[in-house]
Amino acid sequence: MPKFGRSAVERNRVKRWLREIVRTQFLRTLPPIDTVIRVRPSTYGLSFSHLATELMWTAEETRRLFP
Repeated sequence: MPKFGRSAVERNRVKRWLREIVRTQFLRTLPPIDTVIRVRPSTYGLSFSHLATELMWTAEETRRLFP
């Protein structure tokens, strides 16, 4: 049974995109804390740039909580 009704190709694309965003942008902006990223079904409809924007917004909010 496909997870979230998505194929392995779609799931792997989202994983690759998230790894790239975290590697190039996300980790530089946060203090050294553990972070868990949960993918929701609506994530599959986002473009790479929108996903990056959403993740960086989350990083900003996290930085405010953990200065």
